[in-house]
This record gives sequence, structure tokens and C-alpha cells, in this order.
Amino acid sequence: MDRRSFCALGVASLTAAMLAGCSTASSGSAGADGPGTGTVKMVAWPGPEGDAMAKVVKAYNGGQGKQDGITVDLVLLSRQDTFSKESALMASKSDNQDIYWTASYNVGQYAPSLDALDGTDTSNYFPVAVDGLKYKGKLYGLPLDVSNHFLLYRKDLIDALLADSAAKADYEQISKTVLGTARAPKDPQSWDLDDFKAMSAYFSKSANPKSPTQYGTILQAKNLLYNTMIWNDVLWGYGGNWQVDGKAGLDSDAGKKAVQLYADIYKNKWTTPDSSQAEFPETQAALQSGNVAFAIQWSAAFASLNDPKQSPAVAGKIAIAPVPGGKTHVHALSVSLNKYSKNKAAAKKWLGYLATPAAMTEYAQSGGIPAMPEVLAAQKAINPAYAQVSSSIAKNGYSEPVFPKTFEAYSKLAEDLSGAWVGQTPVNDAVKTANTDLQALLDG
Repeated sequence: MDRRSFCALGVASLTAAMLAGCSTASSGSAGADGPGTGTVKMVAWPGPEGDAMAKVVKAYNGGQGKQDGITVDLVLLSRQDTFSKESALMASKSDNQDIYWTASYNVGQYAPSLDALDGTDTSNYFPVAVDGLKYKGKLYGLPLDVSNHFLLYRKDLIDALLADSAAKADYEQISKTVLGTARAPKDPQSWDLDDFKAMSAYFSKSANPKSPTQYGTILQAKNLLYNTMIWNDVLWGYGGNWQVDGKAGLDSDAGKKAVQLYADIYKNKWTTPDSSQAEFPETQAALQSGNVAFAIQWSAAFASLNDPKQSPAVAGKIAIAPVPGGKTHVHALSVSLNKYSKNKAAAKKWLGYLATPAAMTEYAQSGGIPAMPEVLAAQKAINPAYAQVSSSIAKNGYSEPVFPKTFEAYSKLAEDLSGAWVGQTPVNDAVKTANTDLQALLDG
């Protein structure tokens, strides 16, 4: 899920055409190419992504679509239930929709009901976005929006620390207590995870009564699958992975360190106690309040934090840096070809159009965050974070393994690890349980 509108789960009515889908299922064989013209029915997600796509569709239908003899019909489902409704259609082998709305975290599950997009030119996309939409070596989704993480921090507070010799001496003493070895404060652009931990302590009144903020950070530690995506940055930053040599790899030194980092920060009150129930909106609120100095957050949060109307206390003071440890989860929202479509030729023409920089430039200008680095870099006037998104994904991006139960794995890991993130469950026990459960999901 793109976190831009996580807490604004808009609902669109299920159209009569979609309801008809379950009663017009195909006989079970794959669909047909069709004449290459006519109506292409595509599911989209209500919210900023659907709004942006609607503008691209309108422009296509009024321009290139006339030349192609194609009209795209956009179908908006409930933002909460789009994937479950698509799953039902796929299970019934419905041919009612030609193109489904998909994402990196579910293409492995949906692949049996999709046609691979063989021959698609992927050279304009972030390689990590393309890789995250491949299952068994084949591409099953055309990338649209890309999501990643950054360290969002109070530049004014960090600059003040770096310019004050007495404050730097205090930081070195606190870092020695926290890490066992004193270190000098750094610019956030080069933080590792030890810097993240020491800075969490320094900017917390529990460790530093002179701190300008109550807490150093806020952790997204609620039992929620999207919080696993954030925590994975720490796991990957320590050199870990979900898999090692094809087997679950959480029960490793990196896995234990990644959980222990959260637990240490939480138990020592270097993060707000609200972290145990925090996700995107709580993290955003904490940064807006001025009560925390920094947080790992979704890239889409940056613009509103620097909007004086939305964030009057911190607007102009928030800056972007790579996630400490140098790794960021990347997932792409995407569109996929229904295996049972009766008009694949026309659907492929439309998908080919969507794969062009021109179409994705229009998508960006309409509010999307396309997975094309050159398009993002050229649109920084729309969103000042776009240039950093482009460079960070290219340099630091990774995607988790794609398998039929990837989406379920995010949920299960949050369930198994969230208690340990906040010190309620022993780290080693939580990691072993998570590793066992992940292996079971990998085995299918």
C-alpha cells in the first residue's frame, strides 16, 4: 500500500459491471487476444493513485486511444477491499476485467491468474521495482507508483548539535554509554544504525535532560504488516534478509540485532510509548508535533511535513536522508493482464502506452509517483522529494522475496515480532518463532 493515504481509506461503489463479473466467468480456459480494439476494462485504486490514473485515462481516450481504436474504462473498487474482490474474480476465472490492480507484495499469489508481460521494455524503470514484480523469472506487473522510506529529521536541531562544541561533547559521552564506544555526531546523510541508536538517546530527555525534544524518534511498532516493511530496512541494513540460500534467514545475528535495536530504543524511553501502536499517521503526527527529532518514514510523508498549513510547527525544518544502514524497502503498485481476458490485444496496447515516459510524466503531474527515475527527477517542482526518491531507490533499494504468500508473510512477521520490538517478548524467542513461520510460508 502506498502510505500517502493510508488513513484516508476512501470507498467507491462497486459498479454494476463488476458485480456482473462473478456471473460471467469464463469456462476456465485462458482468454483470447480479441480484435485489438474496443473497450479495455481496468481496475484502479480509489485515492490519489486512482485520481491520477483517471487523468491519464481521460487523456488517452481523447487522444492516442482514438488512433488505437481503444477506450479504457476505469473501475474503482473499495480501497480497503480491492485486492480481496479481485481475488474472488480470479478464483471464478472471470473475464469481466481485462486488467487488475496489483502490487509487488501480491503478484506471486496472483500469478496463476495473470499473463506474464513478455517482451515489455523495462529499461525506463527502477530495476528493483521490476524485480519486485517478477515471479519465477517472469514479469507479472507493469510498475506504476513506487514507495520507499527515508529518514526524515529536524535539520535545525541536527545543525545546532553539529555547531556546538559543548553539545558534541555531551553526545560523545551519551554515545559511549549507549554503544560502548564514544563517537562524534554526524550529518544524517551518513548515519549508520549505531548513529540512529545514539541519536535516539541524545534527543530524549530520559538520557539527556537538555534535549530540545521529549523523544529522539518514534518507531512504527504496531502489529501491522506495513510496519514489517519499515523494520525490514533495519534487517537489511545489518546485512540480513528474509532468505539465505533459499531458506528462512531471520534466525541470524542480523535478525536478532534488528529486533534488539527496536527493543533497546523502546525500553530506554528513547521513543514515545505510543510506538507500540504507531504506524504511518502516528509517526506523521509525532514529527508534526515537534516532540521527536527524526523517524524512518514513507517518502510520501515529506511534502505535508513541510507544508505550513498542515505542519506549522515544523514546516521548513524537516530534511531527508537515507535510512540509516543504507537500505530501503521498495514496492511498486502495478497493473496486470487478466489471463482470462477476451480482449488481450487491446489491453496490451494500453499497457504499452502506460509503459512510456510520456504517460508516466502525465501520471506524475496528476499526483502519482511513477517508478521511472528520469521522470521523477524531472518533476521535482511538483514534489521536492522526487529527486531524492529517484537517487535513493537506485542506490539503496531492495525488494523482499516474491512468492505466493509474500503478503501473508508481512502480516505473520509483524504478529511474531511486534511484541519483541517493544520489549514484551524475548528477542531470541520471537526471532525463532518468526523464522519457523516464515519457512512454513515459503514452503507453501
